[in-house]
Amino acid sequence: MTTGRKTVKTVTGFILAGILLCSFGTAMAANRDVARRIHDRLVGTPPPAGLLDQMEALVAAGNANGAAQLAIDQAGNTGFYNSTLKNFFATYTNPDGSVYVPLNDATATMIGMVRDNVPFDRVLYGDVLYTGGNAVATPYAIDSNQHYQELENNGLDLKATLVSGSQALLHPMLGVNDVAGVVTTRAFAESYFSAGTNRRMLAFVFENFLCRSLEEINDITRTPDRIRQDVSRAPGGDSGIYLGSCVGCHAGMDPLAGAYAYYDWDDQLGQLVFDNNQPQPKNLINNTVFPGGYVTTDNSWINYWRRGPNSVLGWNQNMPDRGMGAQSMGRELAASRAFAECQTEKVYEAVCLRKPKNGTERMMVQTLADNFIANNYNMKTLFGDAAAYCATQDVGGL
Repeated sequence: MTTGRKTVKTVTGFILAGILLCSFGTAMAANRDVARRIHDRLVGTPPPAGLLDQMEALVAAGNANGAAQLAIDQAGNTGFYNSTLKNFFATYTNPDGSVYVPLNDATATMIGMVRDNVPFDRVLYGDVLYTGGNAVATPYAIDSNQHYQELENNGLDLKATLVSGSQALLHPMLGVNDVAGVVTTRAFAESYFSAGTNRRMLAFVFENFLCRSLEEINDITRTPDRIRQDVSRAPGGDSGIYLGSCVGCHAGMDPLAGAYAYYDWDDQLGQLVFDNNQPQPKNLINNTVFPGGYVTTDNSWINYWRRGPNSVLGWNQNMPDRGMGAQSMGRELAASRAFAECQTEKVYEAVCLRKPKNGTERMMVQTLADNFIANNYNMKTLFGDAAAYCATQDVGGL
């Protein structure tokens, strides 16, 4: 009997040891898998063995976020900046939201801001512009994208090459109070200030930076006193269409779009043009459609969407709800909760390869947005935190 008990104990010990060894091995494999997933999603390529070892050690120590930052800024690792960020921001710079566009000043500027931990809310109001400096033969020019195309065609490391500069100093028409982050870059001007009445710029700023289409923020209860002359008050002879539909966008859009009154895109010159003395003629076209409408005389703006249903966008009540010019209006938009949530949602989908799929993940997006604001709008941290969270969840919630 004694021998039997010893035998049972021995066998049981081997079994328990085997289970513990197996669990330990599984945990190690899971840590390595998390590290690999983090790298793949941030950089787009498999990590070198040495880097993977370092990342695995950080994950095992409970620091998946640190592993993510290591992947982003590892020496010689160009994938995050040259591929992930370039494709991510390229979609902001064209109406189709396509990644298949050349590198340009807006994309390069946003990449540089991430690299240098520049608070990303400045993307809508800062005096900043990134170039390739002397790394390419063709210098930066306000009327050509050749500088950036050469930078891309030569396959240069954007992390090492991009140089920060003052947009106001590089553009002879713009003063320090006239620049507005990427809004006044050549790429944005060509895409969104060309033709039209500059309402397009506002529409795409809302789509790219607040994740809201004009249809989503339609509100027919706002004061219509700033709707311009080119909007019919009875389209097709039916005033009901105007009151029930048109006014919903224009009552809020036209007062904000006034901030862009001094800007235009000149196709012949191939550049952004600016006149700080009077609105561009495009603001006064079709003024006989409804002569009693608002006449643009300056670059003032008012945010009527602060109240009513669009108060859910989370406007900063400590800031004025009106001002002059694109820079001050950019500050208003960037200070909204919607701005932070939008960038968080975009980053989450980019590195997690999906939208939030349940309540837990939607709550995590809100937490990431909170951290984004608390970290002074640091996009690099946001990318790393989102990748660390999803890579961990996707291997069983470690």
